[in-house]
Amino acid sequence: SQIPVQFNFSFTEFQLIGFTDLKGYRPLLFIPFCIILVYTLFANGILIIIIAKERKLHAPMYILIGLIAALGFFVPIYFIPRMLVGFLWEINTITRHECLIQMFCLHFSACFQSTILLGMAVDRYFAIIYPLRYNDFVSLTNSLIFFAILSIRNAVSIIAMVGLVVPLTFCRTNLIYHSFCEHTSVVNLACNDLTKNYLALTVAFGITSADCFLIFCSYVIIFVVIFRSPSGESRHKAIHTCTTHIMTIVIAYISVTAAFVGYRVATIPRDARILTSAMYHLVPAICNPIIYGLRTTEIRTQIVKCFKFNKITTY
Repeated sequence: SQIPVQFNFSFTEFQLIGFTDLKGYRPLLFIPFCIILVYTLFANGILIIIIAKERKLHAPMYILIGLIAALGFFVPIYFIPRMLVGFLWEINTITRHECLIQMFCLHFSACFQSTILLGMAVDRYFAIIYPLRYNDFVSLTNSLIFFAILSIRNAVSIIAMVGLVVPLTFCRTNLIYHSFCEHTSVVNLACNDLTKNYLALTVAFGITSADCFLIFCSYVIIFVVIFRSPSGESRHKAIHTCTTHIMTIVIAYISVTAAFVGYRVATIPRDARILTSAMYHLVPAICNPIIYGLRTTEIRTQIVKCFKFNKITTY
C-alpha cells in the first residue's frame, strides 16, 4: 500500500548525493574539482589584485573586469569545498538553512554576472557611439546609479525566489541528486503546490534573458558603427576590445543554455545534468582570467611586470 504524504512533517536536513551513480569512481572527482578550485582562486585573485593595485586600470571597463574576476573568485567557494568533502569522506549532509543560503548566493551571482555583462555592453556602446561624450555618460555617479538599480532588481527577484522556498514542506524525501542546492532540484522535493516557485524562477530567468537581449542589441549597433567607420588603429582596437567582451558573453550564455537544456531533455543522464549545472557556474570563472589576461594589453602588461618584479626580488 502507498504511504500517505504527511504535510505536518518536513525534513530539516538534505543529503546531496550527486554523482553517486558513479559508485566507486565518485571519489576520483575530487582531483579535477580541487584543481578547478585552486586555479580559479589563483587566476581570478591575480586579476583582482592587478586591477586594484594599478591606478591606470581604475577606468569603468577594468572595474567591470575586476567585478567579473571577483565573481569568478567567490562562486567556486560557494559549493566546491562541500563537494570535495562529499567526494572524499562521503559527508553529504547540508542543513535546510545552509541550503537556502547556498541557493541564494549561486542564483544572485548568476544574475549579477548578467548585470556586469550588460554593463560592459553599455560601456562599449557609449565609448564607440558617443566617444566625445563618453565621460559624461559613463561618469562615476551614473555608473553607481546603473548598478544600484540593477542590483536591487536582482536582489528582489532572487530574495522572492528563495523566500518562496522557505515555507515549503519537504516530506517526500531528503535525498537531492545534485552536488549543490539548485532551485529546481530542491523545490521538486516539496509536497506543496509549486506554481509560485516556478513563476519566481521564470521571472529570474526572464531578467537574465532581457539582459541578454539588450547586450545583443548593443553589440549589433556597435559593430554596424565600427564597420562603417574608416579603417585604422582605433577601429582595430575597438574590434579587439568588443571581441574580447563577446567571448566572455558567449561563454556565459552557452553555459546557461547547456544547463537549461540538461534539465529539460529526459534522455540526458543525471550525472551529465549535474556536470552541466556545475560548469554553468565554473566555466566563466575558468575562462575569464585567460581571456582578459591574454587579450587585454594593459592587464597583460601589468601581470608580466608583476611576475618579473617578483622574479627579480627572489634573486
